[in-house]
Amino acid sequence: MNIDFSKNNDGLVPAIIQDQQTKNVLMLGYMNQEAYDKTLSTKKVTFFSRTKNRLWTKGEESGNFLELIDMKLDCDNDTLLVLVNPVGPTCHTGTDTCWSEENAAEYGFLTKLENTINSRVENADSSKSYVASLFQKGINKIAQKVGEEAVETVIEAKDNNDELFLNESADLLFHYLMLLQAKGYRLNDVVDVLKSREKK
Repeated sequence: MNIDFSKNNDGLVPAIIQDQQTKNVLMLGYMNQEAYDKTLSTKKVTFFSRTKNRLWTKGEESGNFLELIDMKLDCDNDTLLVLVNPVGPTCHTGTDTCWSEENAAEYGFLTKLENTINSRVENADSSKSYVASLFQKGINKIAQKVGEEAVETVIEAKDNNDELFLNESADLLFHYLMLLQAKGYRLNDVVDVLKSREKK
């Protein structure tokens, strides 16, 4: 990569550290040419520490290394996006990120929907909440609803009404997310199983 280390007088470029799997930003550091070269050769992310005034490999004391997966250069050739596999927490305070956030996988609206389901179960009046009332009937009823929605989805898949097919698909996914929580799991647990089956 043609990195422009000369743009700043100190010869440093920002390096944004992102978890390859979760896509969460973990920290920001700075690299000079030497830190960049060492990162490539060792496959462990190395920065130039402005406070220590020397090269610093993340994890050299704690063991919480950042294993290099890939690096990308921005359009101005002066900022790096470093994709990593973090070994342990990233921040020196012991948190997953330097913003004190959990480095958990997020699935956008589906994660929000999972959280809503959980909230309805824990806090809602079953006379006013469909989710709470279904959970109150027990796991057999929830599993039965998943089965019913699956059959209806298959039926609509064999027809030509796309709107009905998509609506039944949404009902199936919604009830499946409820079933997962009733069993004590979340969508990420299923994703982990799928990842374990991935052919290398």
